[in-house]
Amino acid sequence: MTIYVGNLSYRATEADLRAVFADYGEVKRVVLPTDRETGRLRGFAFVDMNEDAQEDAAITELDGAEWMGRQLRVNKAKPREDNPRGNWSKKQDY
Repeated sequence: MTIYVGNLSYRATEADLRAVFADYGEVKRVVLPTDRETGRLRGFAFVDMNEDAQEDAAITELDGAEWMGRQLRVNKAKPREDNPRGNWSKKQDY
């Protein structure tokens, strides 16, 4: 399972997130997506931990918690859709 962490401060770093989630178990991976054009953080992250029980505990404790002046949204990440904007090349005659 992957954890989605939303409403993050733009000042948050990978090390910051690792430190917060380490309270609940070993963190395997942290991803902080950036905007392609500006390189600025997008305000959310994905965190993977070693065990589902650790991830569940982190979600329960951190969802709604205030961190770096923001109220976090923490939940199970939803699977990414292959092509959320549609594939115009396969659409029929327009």
